[in-house]
Amino acid sequence: MPNNSHCCNQFTPVTNRRDMLTSSATGFGMLALADLLSKQATAETPSQQNNPLAPRDPHFTPKAKRVIFLFMHGGPSHVDTFDHKPQLDKDHGKPLPFPKPRIVSGATGNLLKSPWPFKQHGESGAWVSSVFPKIAEITDDLCFIKSMYGSNSRHGGALLELHTGSDTFIRPSMGSWINYGLGTENQNLPGYITICPSLTHGGVNNWSSAFLPAVYQGTPMGDAATPAERARFPFIGGKSKVRRRSLQRMELDLLNRINRQRFKETGPDSDLESRIASFELAFRMQSEAPQLQDISDEPKSIHKLYGLDNDATKDFGRQCLMARRFSERGVRFVQVSHSYKWDQHGGLKKSLPQNALEVDQPIHGLIRDLKQRGLLEDTLVLWGGEFGRTPVAQGNDGRDHNPHALTMFLAGGGVKPGISHGATDEYGYYSVENKVHFHDLHATMLHLLGLDHTRLTYRYSGRDFRLTDIHGEIVHDILA
Repeated sequence: MPNNSHCCNQFTPVTNRRDMLTSSATGFGMLALADLLSKQATAETPSQQNNPLAPRDPHFTPKAKRVIFLFMHGGPSHVDTFDHKPQLDKDHGKPLPFPKPRIVSGATGNLLKSPWPFKQHGESGAWVSSVFPKIAEITDDLCFIKSMYGSNSRHGGALLELHTGSDTFIRPSMGSWINYGLGTENQNLPGYITICPSLTHGGVNNWSSAFLPAVYQGTPMGDAATPAERARFPFIGGKSKVRRRSLQRMELDLLNRINRQRFKETGPDSDLESRIASFELAFRMQSEAPQLQDISDEPKSIHKLYGLDNDATKDFGRQCLMARRFSERGVRFVQVSHSYKWDQHGGLKKSLPQNALEVDQPIHGLIRDLKQRGLLEDTLVLWGGEFGRTPVAQGNDGRDHNPHALTMFLAGGGVKPGISHGATDEYGYYSVENKVHFHDLHATMLHLLGLDHTRLTYRYSGRDFRLTDIHGEIVHDILA
């Protein structure tokens, strides 16, 4: 029998085990990289690869092109605004006849009826409290969701859940996801603007892009401590002189050449790419943002429509008017915030009517203005806070946090007008009929924008993330 030892010897490896594993791993990695690059090249046009904010096609035909989010920071009481509860009136002062939630924000007592009367309005017959007389006039344009609920009873977690879909981790905000999915229609303005945002309860994390490229984060215009009339984009002021603009262009071009040379040495750098894009956007904004920040060209009738002629309404009215101006110019997502005024643990009878007064006329004006300009049809307006309030009293003139039930309303952008969806129990403590979680709201919003929430993903740290995470059902009953 021949000796096979010589045959085996001629196949002795010329590299050691570590070298073999290294070269093999590199080979497999290159195969994976080639596949990823192929998919990226197929999915993105050259303009999108060079400009991450270039407009992108939605997954399917959208009903809405843009969003205006009217955020009421603190948690408006649904049982004192839009969720009429006759049984609560009847049983005022009695104990709640069923168990309270296991986890609560603070101690509460017996049932507390609303101090304000409710009436039905419009052809829809929507119930609205007397604190919102102007919104009551436009109920036939509104779609109320009276069965909203969340998962967190604390402001910080609840704000993050509403804005980002997660109450425990730092995730991209909904405006950032929309910016990432659709780009912006106006290359001279950010795709996501937040006017006078709150700096508390999550602060910047409520409008950050988190692990998405930084170019998709919200651009703040002022903050909650700044009166709206003084809110401006940082370093974007009056008209720039031609000579100064020319020098800025030369400086940016030099900076870009230096950064591009660095890319050749180090490879792709998402953070640096986003920084370059932000510099370029800031340069382009100087040609359009200053005139948008100046509302003096608006007629007196518009100023009055938004309540700018009234000391009580002029601040939020200006925010709403700016939201219309930005949306009209192609900004994809605009948020305006009524910060931090709706947390009535006490002083309910005094504070809630004042809060409602400050926003009632501006919201009415915004929706009327969008409608008469033909913008409401493809602009989704969303109103609400991070949670509702309890139907039981805190002290003798307040209500505690209640994530188990809240009311939000939508208008325009492909939702049915003049309807109320879902319901709470007879006292308004729990959402019980056609319940809608924040995840469902996010899924529905993306659907109206032509985006499939299960396909709008971003791979980070080894897994695919999305705004709705592993949750979210579209609320088809509210779709027009």
